[in-house]
Amino acid sequence: MRKEMLILVLALATGGAARREALTMRPTTRPADTPFETHAVLVPDNAVDKAVKARLAELGIEPAAVCSDAVFVRRVYLDVIGTLPTAQEVQAFLADRSFNKRSALIDKLLSREEFADYWAMKWCDLLRVKAEFPINLWPNAVQAYHRWICSSIRENKPYDRFVREMLTASGSNFRDPPVNFYRAVQSKTPEGLAQAVALTFMGTRTETWPKEKRDGMASFFSRVGYKATGEWKEEIVFFDRSKAGPESATFPDGRRVRLEADRDPREVFADWLIDGKNPWFARNIANRVWSWLLGRGIIHEPDDIRPDNPPVNPELLALLERELFKSGYDLRQLYRLILNSRTYQQASIPRADREKAEANFAVYPLRRLEAEVLIDALNQITGSTERYSSAIPEPFTFIPADHRSIALADGSITSSFLELFGRPARDTGLEGERNNRPTASQRLHMLNSSHIQRKIENSAKLGAMLQARRGREAIDAIYLTILSRYPTGEELMTIGSYVRQYEGRGREAMVDLVWALFNSAEFLYRH
Repeated sequence: MRKEMLILVLALATGGAARREALTMRPTTRPADTPFETHAVLVPDNAVDKAVKARLAELGIEPAAVCSDAVFVRRVYLDVIGTLPTAQEVQAFLADRSFNKRSALIDKLLSREEFADYWAMKWCDLLRVKAEFPINLWPNAVQAYHRWICSSIRENKPYDRFVREMLTASGSNFRDPPVNFYRAVQSKTPEGLAQAVALTFMGTRTETWPKEKRDGMASFFSRVGYKATGEWKEEIVFFDRSKAGPESATFPDGRRVRLEADRDPREVFADWLIDGKNPWFARNIANRVWSWLLGRGIIHEPDDIRPDNPPVNPELLALLERELFKSGYDLRQLYRLILNSRTYQQASIPRADREKAEANFAVYPLRRLEAEVLIDALNQITGSTERYSSAIPEPFTFIPADHRSIALADGSITSSFLELFGRPARDTGLEGERNNRPTASQRLHMLNSSHIQRKIENSAKLGAMLQARRGREAIDAIYLTILSRYPTGEELMTIGSYVRQYEGRGREAMVDLVWALFNSAEFLYRH
């Protein structure tokens, strides 16, 4: 990287008091004069906000202001479909003067094709969708399982039905995709299966349970059988009547039940789990969805629900559980409720101590983009592609050049960028397996790698955009494309001063601007 470009990177990353407060997240009570927040009444309070504000009032914490339209459009695209808005989509939203435009955009994004791709990626992390070691689903099964997960999300299958289909599934791993839930577990013992079920659908880690409680739940999975077929790597999962299972089992709430010899015990457990009176089922998914959208669970961590780890806002969690049950386990309706809240639409500039504000949802949290979302954003902006591969070449290892990273089915198929930026290995099903903590290596890659340099300098898409525009129009186009907003007056002064050094070499200066913005916290983070 040239010295001059490094100066531009630093100037744009740190220039201006408003930007410093917004991107370093220091508390402020100054009236909004930044591109990141507004004091206009844009979002009426809903039931979520009443529960959050009641708790904040008890604690004496002032909530942040509402985020600006520019921040909102970028945030909701990334949070709902894992995709940056285009410059044209941003311009259309900012120009829209209708009062309900935020709610209308939320509805539109919930029906986009990328919605299923992005949320399938989330579920594939939890369900350990991976062809190779140590999960060993095998490529054909991975593709079938991923298609089933995607179609379930696309069709808005009720969550209780989605879970029950997995828990009670029998059949071929290639032809009956939900059975892969039982194959994507490293320990296929009754105890190992019970542990995976509890973690995924109850949000609890059975390692902390007493042995008799673990054994009681494991009884429901004691008659799961596996057998190979004549087809390469096909396996049948089934209710094995030949196994001598226990005559009774114990639900995690302590209630014992008699197991009938001719009925699959998994069905008994599934009926108990999805019952509306169950204390774990709705709570787990409501807490996970809140965590996915707000960066932190009401119970934190979202897969560590236990009596000595209580929710920070019990009323809020109870509200989400009730709304989910009333909707018939419609997850889209739960997303809609949260996304339309003022709490979700707060700015990321806190007005109280940051740690307390984040823990009680008084501010939108700053979070680095997931590895898949980040590389897709870089490719979308530059019109470039990425190469993905598997350590073991098998069917489906070849990935078309235009395939998006959020739509990769197989956790075994990866790239050096995805691994560097913390994509999970999909070995455990734990939320914490994804590592979004920034590192020095990531920073150096964005600042000084030939990988990023080639994407920018060889970009026909950026070249065409800059060729069609000059001066302020070109700068506006770059900002709208990368940051989803127009530049501030201070930024224009900084850029103008830099461009004047490149008399007759405007394109070179604009390329430097693109690189500088790629390295800004505003691009790399959700805010």
